[in-house]
Amino acid sequence: MIRVMIAEDMALLRKALVRLLEQEKDIEVVADIERGDEIVATALEVRPDVTILDVDLPGLDGLTAASQLHEAIPGVKTLILTSFGTPGYLKRALDAHVLGFIAKDTSPDQLSASIRKICNGEAVLDPAVVIGALQATASPLTAREIECLRLVAMGEQPRAIARVLALSLGTVRNYLAASITKLGARNRVDAVRIAREQGWL
Repeated sequence: MIRVMIAEDMALLRKALVRLLEQEKDIEVVADIERGDEIVATALEVRPDVTILDVDLPGLDGLTAASQLHEAIPGVKTLILTSFGTPGYLKRALDAHVLGFIAKDTSPDQLSASIRKICNGEAVLDPAVVIGALQATASPLTAREIECLRLVAMGEQPRAIARVLALSLGTVRNYLAASITKLGARNRVDAVRIAREQGWL
């Protein structure tokens, strides 16, 4: 029996996935949660074989959670099920030791087959995203700009970022302004969105 944990913030979709997978004779859903910051603790409690994670989760994004999960339970296999099939997300997923990366419009049969393959240690990747990843460009952001954007993504304001990174407020503002310009973003929140989609955060 393959023990599966699902993390998806849309309740209707999450419950539909649970009902769908419960029809499979060799798959058991041992937990379904809606927050990214509950993934590791729940997995440590229920010990799934496979976790199915959305990318965009409250509390902690699915890709960061996948990386933390790999460190906490190296044997667990992770499948990213997402509507954000960008090359950047794929790169981050692979860096987080994710074995599966497929779109939410995948058929039920494909999803079940993907879970079985991942449980056996096989990689399951969306071909279109793989091709896009091969054509992806390098990040124009410096390491400090990325650090600042990561803290923005966590909800921190420039003054708090300056304290965390031991920088002056003016320096942090300069890093954020440079990031916005380089990415062609409207503001720092938009810069975070663009950088995430490209896999640079």
